Amino acid sequence: MSMMNIFNVSGSAASAQSQRLNVVASNLANADTVAGPDGQAYKARQVTFQTELMGASGNDAASAGVRVSTISEDQSAGRRVHDPKHPAADAEGYVTYSNVNAVEEMVNMISASRSYQNNVDVMNTAKTLLLKTLQMGQ
Repeated sequence: MSMMNIFNVSGSAASAQSQRLNVVASNLANADTVAGPDGQAYKARQVTFQTELMGASGNDAASAGVRVSTISEDQSAGRRVHDPKHPAADAEGYVTYSNVNAVEEMVNMISASRSYQNNVDVMNTAKTLLLKTLQMGQ
């Protein structure tokens, strides 16, 4: 693997983690919502990653990066709260909120931000090594 492939691999991972952070932010922003644009409670979204071969031809198995393959909705039931005075209450007086678990999303956010930072650190270290190599050649 060449030193330049390190930037491709780390860059793809940082991009994937950035998308993951956007999904987490969307989930957290809708954690206490009652109805989405379709009239249903917001469903938490989850990111699924997939290995992506890196290289000029795309078939070079020397290095592999990562990409977001899907962003899927969590189909678990939303949280139901008994509040008969709420305008969105059903016939039994229950209001269905989104199925977002704020604690899980915060853990997911910390994990994604640390992964993103680790990939930025890898790129900075590779850049420093390349610069040192160039200085040795002078």
